[in-house]
Amino acid sequence: MIVVFDIGNVLLRWSPRNLYRKTFDDEARMERFLATALAMDFVAHTDTAPDFAAAVEARAKAFPEFAAELRLFHERWIETLGGPIDENVALLRRLKLAGRPVHALSNFATDKFALARAQHDFLNTFDVAVISGHVGAVKPEARIYEILLERVGAAPKDLLFIDDSPANVRAAAALGMATIHYHPGADLERELEARGALP
Repeated sequence: MIVVFDIGNVLLRWSPRNLYRKTFDDEARMERFLATALAMDFVAHTDTAPDFAAAVEARAKAFPEFAAELRLFHERWIETLGGPIDENVALLRRLKLAGRPVHALSNFATDKFALARAQHDFLNTFDVAVISGHVGAVKPEARIYEILLERVGAAPKDLLFIDDSPANVRAAAALGMATIHYHPGADLERELEARGALP
């Protein structure tokens, strides 16, 4: 069983609140901003946008009330990252040390993934990393999973995909992959052992 990791909130904590709790004085206004101007459909758009800064600038024009806050999403994006999820990164390293192939499938803007890789060396260890900004498709679109399968050269049944999003997990399962829905408090080591994926 070949393990495929999502990155955000599986290996590396990510939330816009990591940044915006530092910049908003009014929590209710922050939540309104996150539900509207920086809604997840827009975040998904930036994950494939050829020019992240231009996408944010266009959004700022559409939401003038939050223009300054939106620009921070580009200028201070690195602050949306939290720390590594150490116990899961340890599992990634354990698989690599055992000589197992380990892949990544993640929604990430091209330039922001480069920033994250520069800060976290474990993001450079995947055998294959299919990143939405590189391929122009995002999870849960079927195309990004198909690209993964093409690049890995394995049958869906041979892959075990781990993601924190139920929609992304369902999309992988629909293509025949084994899946784990990861969430805070889950014991990923036990889940992997139960599927025979850990050495």
